[in-house]
Amino acid sequence: MPEIRRVAILDDYQGGAHQYADWAALPGSPQLTVFTEYLGGPAEVAAALEPFDVVVAMRERTPFPAGVLDRLPRLRLLVTTGPANASIDLAAAERRGIAVSGTRPAGLTPTAELTWGLIHALARSLPAEDGNLRAGTWQRTVGRDLYGARLGIIGLGGVGSRVAQVGRAFGMDVVAWSAHLDAEHAKALGVTPVGKRELLATSDIVTLHVKLSPRTTGLIGHDELAQMRPDALLINTSRGPVVDEEALLAALAAGKLGGAALDVHTTEPLPADSPWRTAPRTVLTPHLGYVTADTYKVFYRDALDDILAYAAGEPIRELKP
Repeated sequence: MPEIRRVAILDDYQGGAHQYADWAALPGSPQLTVFTEYLGGPAEVAAALEPFDVVVAMRERTPFPAGVLDRLPRLRLLVTTGPANASIDLAAAERRGIAVSGTRPAGLTPTAELTWGLIHALARSLPAEDGNLRAGTWQRTVGRDLYGARLGIIGLGGVGSRVAQVGRAFGMDVVAWSAHLDAEHAKALGVTPVGKRELLATSDIVTLHVKLSPRTTGLIGHDELAQMRPDALLINTSRGPVVDEEALLAALAAGKLGGAALDVHTTEPLPADSPWRTAPRTVLTPHLGYVTADTYKVFYRDALDDILAYAAGEPIRELKP
């Protein structure tokens, strides 16, 4: 049976790994190291993880391209939370004899719920008014009504559908578009299927719920932003590269967009000198869509099960190229 000597848990920013799984169950009492800060670029990752034979990665927070995997000669098992991870070069892992296992997926509701938190925060200027109140001032902004407004959803899958249901409950006019939209599914939710241009041109709020792929990278760029209403709000809880960030920054700086709320960013964690930190009319969160207690219970307990199965010579939930 494979012997496990050293286990690394990466990117545990909240220090929750020990809370959500019983790592004492690992066979042979291996040395367990929990990294609570971002390790950095490929060179820093390879240097920090070189001694470990098992690594537990949190989603795509730390990429594992071939160049990193080639510098981890002791690595035998790489566990990723979630059932897939586009930042792991699975072909390179297979070539090096590194087993890769996933976990069950996060629920769909946490991201949908955060989407609505961001919509409210942006539409009612909640972060700004919180700061104003603490600074001693009172009522400095005028909010926007959701009732009767048009909500445009790009991507009507699991998360988008839940967002749509809440929008309908608020009395919004909900429309949707995606490259492969199921019109009957949309209508069953009380959502009107429309073309992409119409959605962008007529929606008060546009929210993105698509998977990142070559087809969706840069889905919202200069042309799409120019089609949107100058008072429209853009919400992204999908993936950072779905939006051309330079184009969005330019639109906000020029006053051509009402505002943007972003939970995801092209570079994560957001660099200290990122222009987003001073961008106007924005609400920013650090990729919190899936970060809930229930999700972490699934992720960390499944990760532990993956390691136990590997140690028993019977790997589970293996990811293959």
